[in-house]
Amino acid sequence: MTDRAARIRAVGFDYGARAREVVAMCNLCGSTRLVEASRSDRYGYPATLRVCSRCGLGFLSPRLTVKEYGRFYKSVYRPLVSAYHGRLIDAETVQDDQRAYAEELVEFLRVSLPGPPATVLDVGGSTGIVAGAVRAAFGSAATVLDPAPDELAVAASQSMETLAGFAETADYGGRTFELVLLCQTIDHLLDVAATLRALRGTLAANGHLFVDVLDVGFMARRVGSIEGAVKIDHPYYLTRTTALAYFELTGLAPAAERLSADGHWGFLLSPVAAIEPDWARLEPAAAAFLAELWRLRAERP
Repeated sequence: MTDRAARIRAVGFDYGARAREVVAMCNLCGSTRLVEASRSDRYGYPATLRVCSRCGLGFLSPRLTVKEYGRFYKSVYRPLVSAYHGRLIDAETVQDDQRAYAEELVEFLRVSLPGPPATVLDVGGSTGIVAGAVRAAFGSAATVLDPAPDELAVAASQSMETLAGFAETADYGGRTFELVLLCQTIDHLLDVAATLRALRGTLAANGHLFVDVLDVGFMARRVGSIEGAVKIDHPYYLTRTTALAYFELTGLAPAAERLSADGHWGFLLSPVAAIEPDWARLEPAAAAFLAELWRLRAERP
């Protein structure tokens, strides 16, 4: 057993014993033409990744139930990630990485937004570092939504409004925001399409939504296998192609985009009329993505 495997085992999380649910159809295109792409994740848990052969969206099935994910984020997520990396990652230490990310995001927003947003909602905003950076740069009133109480406490200590909960079920009381952020969070969602539609509904007139997507193809190439890119805390696996299809489906259009060095596609989105994506165009891209995964598997020693 490697040191990493021993650390993960010491966390004491029995994934196989937790309540899980089957995802029978693709959240993007609704197809049931699913291909099993892997049977384990980077932690060594028996997590099955399926890829839709019609559009190329990847997702875990079965996956933890909503209740189990709530328990996971409350007490397991940070210790598990810490065990994987071999260093402490908690509500305090995570802020260092978030500050560097926030600086890059602010510079992107500074040149991409038509003007300073008066209000910002950061969905999955953790300790509020990113929302705080936007507030400092533009004078925005900041609200942070996150399921982790200890991380929200840090945001609250910085005089930010905090909302406890998940993006899929949050109630904003009919409020709207000039800028909504979904930073490094879309992979964690349990219903991507519904969440994007809901966030579109929170946009004020002339508002914008920022979403970034970790390209699963990039990560698989980077680590040399799809198993190394899969993790139980990511129910979904997108590419730039599937992200753009989601935006069309939910009535969002890119006003600006960027690609970061770590493989995240960042999109600043404006609300538009929803349209049906060109599924015929996506199918060859899905086939190419699956072929790349098989090639990576064949090349492994």
